[in-house]
Amino acid sequence: MPDARRTVPSSTYRLQFSKDTTFDDAAGLVPYLDALGIGALYASPLLESGAGSNHGYDVVDPTRVSAERGGEEGRRRLVDAVRERGLGFVLDIVPNHVGVEVAKANPWWWDVLRLGRSSEHAATFDVDWDAGPILLPILGDDSVADLSVDGDELRYFEHAFPIAPGTGDGTAQEVHERQHYRLVNWRRGAAELTYRRFFDVSTLAAVRVEIPEIFERTHREILRWVDAGDVDGIRVDHPDGLSDPGAYMRRLRAALGPDRWLLVEKILGVGEQLPPSWPVDGTSGYEALREIGGVFVDPDGAGLLTQVAAEHTGVKQSLHAAEHDARREVAATILAAEVARIACLVPAAPGSQQGGSAPVQSEESHPAVTGRAPERVRDAVAELLCGFPVYRSYLPEGRASLDVAVSVARAHRPDLADELAAIHAAMLAEPGGELATRVQQTSGMVMAKGVEDTAFYRWNRMVALNEVGGDPSRFGVPPEEFHTALACRAASWPATMTTLSTHDAKRSEDVRARLAVLAEIPAEWADLLPRWAARHPLPDPSLELLAWQNLVGAWPISAERMAAYLGKAAKEAKRVTSHVDAVAEVDEAVAAWPAAVLGDAELVTEIEEFVERIAGPGRANSLGQKLLQIAGPGVPDVYQGTELFEYSLVDPDNRRPVDWAARRELLTRLDDGFLPDVDASGAAKLLVTAAALRLRRFRPEVFDGYRALPAEGPAARHAVAFQRSPSLVAVATRLPVGLAARGGWGDSVLPLPGAAADWHDVISDTAVDGSAPRLADVLGRYPVALLVRPA
Repeated sequence: MPDARRTVPSSTYRLQFSKDTTFDDAAGLVPYLDALGIGALYASPLLESGAGSNHGYDVVDPTRVSAERGGEEGRRRLVDAVRERGLGFVLDIVPNHVGVEVAKANPWWWDVLRLGRSSEHAATFDVDWDAGPILLPILGDDSVADLSVDGDELRYFEHAFPIAPGTGDGTAQEVHERQHYRLVNWRRGAAELTYRRFFDVSTLAAVRVEIPEIFERTHREILRWVDAGDVDGIRVDHPDGLSDPGAYMRRLRAALGPDRWLLVEKILGVGEQLPPSWPVDGTSGYEALREIGGVFVDPDGAGLLTQVAAEHTGVKQSLHAAEHDARREVAATILAAEVARIACLVPAAPGSQQGGSAPVQSEESHPAVTGRAPERVRDAVAELLCGFPVYRSYLPEGRASLDVAVSVARAHRPDLADELAAIHAAMLAEPGGELATRVQQTSGMVMAKGVEDTAFYRWNRMVALNEVGGDPSRFGVPPEEFHTALACRAASWPATMTTLSTHDAKRSEDVRARLAVLAEIPAEWADLLPRWAARHPLPDPSLELLAWQNLVGAWPISAERMAAYLGKAAKEAKRVTSHVDAVAEVDEAVAAWPAAVLGDAELVTEIEEFVERIAGPGRANSLGQKLLQIAGPGVPDVYQGTELFEYSLVDPDNRRPVDWAARRELLTRLDDGFLPDVDASGAAKLLVTAAALRLRRFRPEVFDGYRALPAEGPAARHAVAFQRSPSLVAVATRLPVGLAARGGWGDSVLPLPGAAADWHDVISDTAVDGSAPRLADVLGRYPVALLVRPA
């Protein structure tokens, strides 16, 4: 549990830095963020990254700030601008890996390729040196005929690699054979890679920050900023990839000191908690995204939408089964190299002929390279990795999750019981050993690639629920569960971050809010979907479910944006095409689909009519989500641009430029007394966001504690409300289509806490009188209200 004395911001605003959003650009935005009520700027990684990076997670030099984004002078100007307005500064960092796509851009990687084990940076990267030369999956085929020598560099088209001293004589092919690396067919990376990477991304090489001197080297620049007082909080990207996340957090906390805000990008399963030994303040908020969004989903729609999906695809499969199939598939394909490396560490099961842990001295005999590790052992490792109920366990903490994984694996493959027992016993006997470490690191990779990036593109009953940190098998979140979750957050993790949209989200909060309306009108969707799909089919029926939902969710959307999204989605699903094994005719059909749909004038009219049907209720859901997030326990983050209605799909769509001028102008109008309608302009969302953020920043004392506040009356189920302190109440409308169908709020009331007193709604700027006002009055102007009593 975090230290309650730690200073945390009232809220954060996430900015994605790039060459198109520089430090000076951000400095120019600070007055707007201040006026919006933001407590701290929350920056994407700022260290030197790959040229043109729009995310910064491909750091190539941890010793210096990004020159492309403005360099050290630009960073200082940004910090000064933030401090001048009294705001905090929160920084995202990437300890797990660095970018190696352009070898020469990363001086440490270049040195390792040049000198091999004798490099001063040889221990920096998680390389399996016993497996022989470092395999670099670069070549278009198995031929090295296109290699050339250029001075002290070996070249393959635009790619350059160093030549070890004294090895540069002879043909390019002969020189290549003398290096500490081998350029191989790009397809070999999945099964034969000899260095640990970020998920299946071979251009991101893992760094061994568990070694104290490497921790110091990789964090020196960031900690310099901290020591200078430039950074108030840190968000740690992908801790599950680290060998020992708990030890890393303790080392980082010691370096930061007790008062800096410290968060982890950790996806928690339903009911899962952070390990209590981690000295952190919480997560980056995906669990809050699931809970807050889920309370606006009508559980009564589950039956018909399940039937629609089954009838359309011809398959009735549980999400659990779909996830296991997808996890097993990625373990056997794109993550086969990691599985093979683990298999080498497994001690022989009694009576087996395994011997996978014997020392290996040559490339020819190494199982990770030759693929000769016993097949049963590889199968057992893969099956175990697919059985974890959470992203990873943290032995010796998290023993229960490992036990579950072994039981699940044994149920799927009882013939591997001996091998699984051997793995289980070895991990428990040495929880800090290499076998246990690599299993735990890799289980999160299998979960992320198998579930988020495969199953969530295949199992498309209702894609509003297919979000990072979500559980689409649970059709929404009942109000009772919602209130329990927020009460627990207030009591145990009051300084955790909460979010609704991120740079990694599958869909923006407003797309999900609009699509949530489908659960209220499943019969209408059941009528439209098959007709539309028959008119413009796609090569895979599950892709059709995904495509039509996202089309109406993000409408209006250009053919180019939709084609880019759908192409990525089809490849992630891996049913009829994939990133590794692309099928040209499928890719062409998918690419042509959006233009064909948008060119069908009659159908476009029908789509527009349906979107108009769900857009209004969707906006009500959007406002409700935003209010409950900002007013609720935790520190709310606003992802760039989402203070207005913002209908984006997965990256890079959600990293498009933001129209800051429009937002500034609207905020100025609101401050001049403009009270907007809830319409497509998004001004109402800006009003809700600014009103709640400003109250959090300037009256933080009223955002304390948590208690559910039940409404009373015939429409009570359509209100979700809570009290934060005796002086603050937030209330939102849920299931707005059903509310309208029953004729509105009627005589339903919201009993307010304490003795009768004058309350004020800071959103509509109106007084609310009485101890139990009618909801029709409280929510007469907007579908949300934030009630506060005078100080």
